[in-house]
Amino acid sequence: MSRPAIYLDHNAASPLRPEARAALLAALDLTGNASSVHAHGRALRDMIETGRRAVAALAGAEPKQVVFTGSATEAITQAIVGGAKAFASGAIALSAGEHAAVLKAAEATGLPRWTIPLDTDGRIDLDQLAALLRRADDEGVTLLVALHWVNNETGVVQDMGRINALVGPTRHTLFIDAVQACGKLPLDFAASAPDMMAISGHKIGAAAGIGALLVKAHADTVRLIPGGGQEQGRRGGTESVGLIAAFGAAASACRYDVDAMRALTQKVEDGLRAMAPDVLIFGEKAERAGNVVNFAVPGVGNATAMMGLDLMGLSVSSGSACSSGKVGASHVLLAMGVPRDLADCALRVSFGWNSTAADAEAFLDGYEKVLSRQKRDGKAA
Repeated sequence: MSRPAIYLDHNAASPLRPEARAALLAALDLTGNASSVHAHGRALRDMIETGRRAVAALAGAEPKQVVFTGSATEAITQAIVGGAKAFASGAIALSAGEHAAVLKAAEATGLPRWTIPLDTDGRIDLDQLAALLRRADDEGVTLLVALHWVNNETGVVQDMGRINALVGPTRHTLFIDAVQACGKLPLDFAASAPDMMAISGHKIGAAAGIGALLVKAHADTVRLIPGGGQEQGRRGGTESVGLIAAFGAAASACRYDVDAMRALTQKVEDGLRAMAPDVLIFGEKAERAGNVVNFAVPGVGNATAMMGLDLMGLSVSSGSACSSGKVGASHVLLAMGVPRDLADCALRVSFGWNSTAADAEAFLDGYEKVLSRQKRDGKAA
């Protein structure tokens, strides 16, 4: 089976960077266990700590605050399920637009979920967050607040300054899903309010199967996998040195060019408006990370469009890859008040470190063919 010619789904997973591939292969050539005290073990331990320092630098964290996990989903689950237990949380406060990993982890706690709505532009209603914090104080409930920084479907950037100001000074726990923010926005975990933060390797060009939970010292008791004491007792299981090394190499190589990304998304949005004046760009009035266009043309279903684009060698998505297997309405768009029939038309185009203007042009050419076929078939019907 041939590889698709144009990859436009970086928010699902970004292609492996050459630096990450080299680091992974170098680690695979080594023998041993990083917990062993002999020379072979020490060589592997050095690789892990080099990776930890690089990931910490990208996230604005101290190396000791970085706990490597098997994925961002595991980091999220450790933060929410482990955090709810460690901090004796009485309820989970989260937005209606959270990633499935956050929603499922909150469900797994068995605690009441206090949901914060999104506005029509995809921004979390922070006045409602403030109201929930007051309610929690009135009722004597300790909240674990779990919110995303950048939405994986729309690219909408949440107001972290205000979230920090609202939750940071309180007795409540703040967890931030920074998976889509890492590598796109400046992170300063060590100096900011969140108690915990999750990031992922394969979103920035490392290999899949590695994530990290960033934890402040007072959150260091958060556990999920006890195991044999790895990661300073914070996450058991023999470390995957190759994946950690690749994560570190990708973090070191990560240079997000906001202007270049915005030029690509602007090109796509301008092209879509030219060929389909009734197109809707979701979240366009909000601040966005710059690499995503989530749009819908009324009457053009995403299943049909994705199939047509795929046959042309263009890989796009209808939303979160972790909710795939399904093609249909996004819970994020529905939470923004988008009608279901329009949400069923939504497509997401996301760019990354190796995307080019030619990729954007190829997408526009392909989608124009999809529209032409739709019009032709509609007339034939």
